Amino acid sequence: MQFIHVDEGKLHIVFGITEKNQIKLLHFSAVEFDEKKLCKEPQFIDEMFQLVQVNFSGYDRPYEKHGNKYIATVPGYTLAYEGMKDSRNAIGRKLVITQKDAATGAYVVTTWQFYEGTQIVRMWNEVFNEGNETQTLEYLSTFYYAGIEKEGEGSTDDKMELRICHNGWQKEMNWQTYSFPELGFGQTQPTVYQRTSKTIEVTNTGNWSTKEYLPMGYLANTEADSALYWQIEHNGSWHWEIGDQNRHFYVAVSGPTEIQSHWYKVLEPGDSFCSVPVAVGVGAADFNEAMGELTKYRRKIRRPNQDNEKLPVIFNDYMNCLFGDPTSEKEFPLIDAAAKAGCEYFVIDAGWYAPGLWWDSVGEWQECRERFPNGIREVTDYIRGKGMVPGVWLELEVMGICCEKAKSVPDDWFFVRHGKRVYDRSRYQLDFRNPAVISHVNEVIDRVVNEYGVGYIKMDYNIEPGIGTELYADSVGDGLMQHEKAYLDWLDEVFEKYPDLVIENCGSGGLRIDYALLSRYSIQSTSDQEDYINYATIAANAASGVTPEQAAVWSYPQREGMKEKEGSLRERADILEETVYNMVNTMLLRIHQSGHLAELSDNRFALVKEGIDYYKSIRADIARALPYWPIGTADSRDGLLASALVTDERMILAVWRRGGEQARVILPLAEGFHGKRAVEVRCVYPAAEQADVSGEPFRQELTCNFDFNPVTGELVADLPKPVMARIFEITLR
Repeated sequence: MQFIHVDEGKLHIVFGITEKNQIKLLHFSAVEFDEKKLCKEPQFIDEMFQLVQVNFSGYDRPYEKHGNKYIATVPGYTLAYEGMKDSRNAIGRKLVITQKDAATGAYVVTTWQFYEGTQIVRMWNEVFNEGNETQTLEYLSTFYYAGIEKEGEGSTDDKMELRICHNGWQKEMNWQTYSFPELGFGQTQPTVYQRTSKTIEVTNTGNWSTKEYLPMGYLANTEADSALYWQIEHNGSWHWEIGDQNRHFYVAVSGPTEIQSHWYKVLEPGDSFCSVPVAVGVGAADFNEAMGELTKYRRKIRRPNQDNEKLPVIFNDYMNCLFGDPTSEKEFPLIDAAAKAGCEYFVIDAGWYAPGLWWDSVGEWQECRERFPNGIREVTDYIRGKGMVPGVWLELEVMGICCEKAKSVPDDWFFVRHGKRVYDRSRYQLDFRNPAVISHVNEVIDRVVNEYGVGYIKMDYNIEPGIGTELYADSVGDGLMQHEKAYLDWLDEVFEKYPDLVIENCGSGGLRIDYALLSRYSIQSTSDQEDYINYATIAANAASGVTPEQAAVWSYPQREGMKEKEGSLRERADILEETVYNMVNTMLLRIHQSGHLAELSDNRFALVKEGIDYYKSIRADIARALPYWPIGTADSRDGLLASALVTDERMILAVWRRGGEQARVILPLAEGFHGKRAVEVRCVYPAAEQADVSGEPFRQELTCNFDFNPVTGELVADLPKPVMARIFEITLR
């Protein structure tokens, strides 16, 4: 076998060209390649290590396969190597590999784009039908790698650690760590013919791309101190799986599939199909390092924009405030209070377009004169007069079933299955492949920007239309995927026309946290979580799923605090600490301020303003810092939580306590923030020395005792109250 070695920084890649002229991906790791770790049986080399898995309908599997695993595919198994082009561009190194199968006419082009300054490769595969017969594509991998466990001598039962990021409404970005046996994948077959029917699968099907999981995975080999991690960049259905084959384990990462997603694509002679992009990285078995590399990579692929450089503070009137019931009368005092607090954008959220209950009638997006007697422009002009940029809420991908326009337009404006319009939660799903739909949504964008004076749009999406649409598509999954591409193309056109317009990506909170969308949108709603105490889990973990400068987190101090039945955690939270906690949730990310600011006491309002003022002093660092979790990512059951952002000069650290008996937290600081260099540690929010605004002696109640050990690099903080949070700043001198 001929080996081709590709080394870029810590990334070591080895391809093999066999005697049968097939290319194999033998190694993709931060650890050096050891040929002895591969299966030695020649038939297993032939069966395994394909660079691409691609499956056409109507062909027999070339060898035994148990279950629905994405192995033994045809023509994936029979592709012959044609060549590799190795070049460099402005981004970094680029590999283009070509393969062809004479029997089916499949021609596959694999593209790997490296990114200078990261240990990450962005990759995609395109399959062409160069034959004379029509072929039906059932599956196409973007990344397929067998041998993920081969470094080290120990059993996969003990050395493999898989992290999966669970996601869901009001419980976004919830990382859980598993061993293979905990997922039903313990070693039970000692023979070389290890081929079980079991896989570890993580799948999304539908248009809410992250309704159950983030499109990510992290796999560590703790014995070899190596890790492999990936990110699927698609705004719809996707799938990844880990399975076993001939004493090796593989990972297969892709977009939609026929089995999981009701997707297939008919390829006539001359047709082609391109897989969804996937980013794959390597490193040591260090989750912080992996998320840091992904953060750097995400910044490189993102649309350049001022919003992610300046990080303006946003007030939105929805959460624990007006809750979709805005009027001119209600907005004016909120606008005054938001400007006084230091907010720079003011967003009028849902409800501005219709009187009363509006859920099932949305779709035309005309201002409601019952709510705004002098027109919404009076309010947006008032916002601008206070030095802020006005914004409004939209949900352009839907029309309510009671919308008059929905009753008059043809069915091909919408998703259709079994001859019927698809609807969910009393809304129809618009199909962005239809030029008439594009004209409709463009008219709305033009009107809110040019007539209503809007500079910010909260683009929400609150339905799940399921597997897709049968209109003008080979499969319902194909219809869904075509729509999603058309939606991305439309977004590109909007930003080309309005480059300074800020559009927030919201999917009922964080149900569309994917980098197909986030490479375009500058800001992402992380959740609709209404409980500030529970929001800390999401806030602490947010920088794992999205860059910190894109992660919008609500802060909503309440008039009298959030209180429940006597004796509950919220009942025991004093209202000053409730305000601080709300602010800490958001201060390392993007502030989405809300709550009835105009009705807060002077001291509580002062804590809001102090938090915003401090945020403005660090936001330039937020835009370039990397995330760090000194005690690991947060779990909803944790009583103590911590997350940090790190630059070369300083660390900004958020710490939370929410109940439990333990009041002391020990925080190991990142490498470089202890040892020989002098380190200054301060509790910067709330600042105990700040002057009181009303004469009440409340500042001493907010002091926090802490100690730093420069030898061990540990910061010890005492959090005596059951609900409290603080911001620390650790600076190198």
